Amino acid sequence: MSHFKDITNAKSFKERVPNDDYQKMLREVHKEGIKTESQQGVDAYTRIAPRPMRFKFKNGFPVLTERNLAPRESERLPVTIWKQAIAEICAFINGARTVKEFEDYGCFWWRHWCTEKKCAKRGLEKGDLGPGSYGAAFHDFPMTNGETFNQFQHIVEQIKEEPQLRTHFISPWIPQYTGRGKSKTQKVVVCPCHGWINIRIINGKMTLHMMQRSGDTPIGVPSNIVQYAALTLMIAHVTGVEAYEYVHTISDAHIYEDQVPAVKEILKREPRNLPTMKINTEVKNLFDFRKEDFELSDYDPHPGIKDIPVAV
Repeated sequence: MSHFKDITNAKSFKERVPNDDYQKMLREVHKEGIKTESQQGVDAYTRIAPRPMRFKFKNGFPVLTERNLAPRESERLPVTIWKQAIAEICAFINGARTVKEFEDYGCFWWRHWCTEKKCAKRGLEKGDLGPGSYGAAFHDFPMTNGETFNQFQHIVEQIKEEPQLRTHFISPWIPQYTGRGKSKTQKVVVCPCHGWINIRIINGKMTLHMMQRSGDTPIGVPSNIVQYAALTLMIAHVTGVEAYEYVHTISDAHIYEDQVPAVKEILKREPRNLPTMKINTEVKNLFDFRKEDFELSDYDPHPGIKDIPVAV
């Protein structure tokens, strides 16, 4: 008997309706965005605080259908996109902060950002994202007594003990390692762009709201949606509550100028019914989840869009 189950009890695939919140957000950034310079050397169209995206799990799991996030695995793409996104969040919550650690989990895109040059500039060892990175903040947040604090361990315990609280909150930001300026050395290769998490449980139903500081809306955001929706399932499962809804908001939402042709193509496409995501219910500890513990089905996306430019 399979231990993989849809813990959300989503409607049958035919009963679901397409969710167009991502398209509405992307269209708003494309239409209302203001052209701005970026440190990546490519101008971007920026919209501050576009409309939120809301995904109720009864209507399926939010792997976007406007382009294919499950292309065939190859030498160029050893792990498909949605699996890499989940691998990354599993690595984050377990404190991973080196390229090798991420690749051990099955996430291969950090090699493009965590270069030897960037590490050296920040006084870090080659391949180290730094003490201000996601894994360090989530798993090893520095305390004044020299010890560290595991935010996700605390949240799981707090939800079990006091589910009604409004203080189920997690932050990826360690200010002393992310600040810049005179006499300051940034101690992180890429300042965290996402991961401000507020969890609310009402009548036994969990809503996870992820607030994103900065979002590359055509490339980064679709993967972020997958990984934090998956995190919602993981936390709900290990705490014994219902995974009800995933909400995603972005402060600085942008489209890079060379991504505009791909965005126009995405906006022509009609969203389709969202797929089903099953998880391995044998996993009881949040930190034991891996990408192999997720199984995607009923996924019927539009074709992939090759080589959308990524600003590094």
